[in-house]
Amino acid sequence: LDVHSSYGHLYVLANNPAIAPVGESKPNTEVFRLLAQKMGFDEPCFSESDEEMARHAFVAAHPRAQGLDWDRLKVEGWQRLNVPGAFAPFAEGNFPTPSGKCEFYSETLAGQGVDPLPTYTPPRESVGSNPVLALRYPLAMISPPARNALNSSFANLPVFAENESTPNLEIHPDDAATRGIASGDPVRVLNDRGALVLTARVTDRARCGVVVALSIWWRKLSPDGTNANMVTGQALTDLGRAATFYDCLVEVARIA
Repeated sequence: LDVHSSYGHLYVLANNPAIAPVGESKPNTEVFRLLAQKMGFDEPCFSESDEEMARHAFVAAHPRAQGLDWDRLKVEGWQRLNVPGAFAPFAEGNFPTPSGKCEFYSETLAGQGVDPLPTYTPPRESVGSNPVLALRYPLAMISPPARNALNSSFANLPVFAENESTPNLEIHPDDAATRGIASGDPVRVLNDRGALVLTARVTDRARCGVVVALSIWWRKLSPDGTNANMVTGQALTDLGRAATFYDCLVEVARIA
């Protein structure tokens, strides 16, 4: 049972189970309840069912939650939030900023040592921003999830291996020709951080100068015990402190 919202509309949604849980599959909430029981936590919140938690969530004092009814939501699947028909919450300002305005220059970011004015920030690793590194590693590598996986989730399922067959590297025909690489060739992708072995897939789906390592295979399930994480860096973004997986220069060489 899930209750959620979405960007771009003014409705709260109920996602009822389509089928009964298969095997030992459990929602996170049930895992938390079982862990709490084993660890001796006896607070009432650890014994609440999913439906009880959902009901409590709708007894909120927020004006936009007024009028929401759990029983109706569970049956109909959706309810509109308690907002005006023409809803423009920031038409008169009221932005969640110190000034209440839409700030093009942010004193908050300046205080954190981050550029307070939005501008282009070049990658740490690219031909333009780091030409010395690019002499050794001239290809930018990105590692989006393969079609049959969700990042690393489900990559251990047999259907993933059946459909993906082997860890692949998409490479543009011009880049492949320069390196004597043909589709099906084993290739080594490397930089100063490490290396991994993939199977080349020559295609114009990859832009010239960019290689695509469809990810992410579990190391214990990949042919040589490696994956894209062997070459990606640990640097973090300035905003949000998130990973910079796509800030990655590599070289690709055919394995004889």
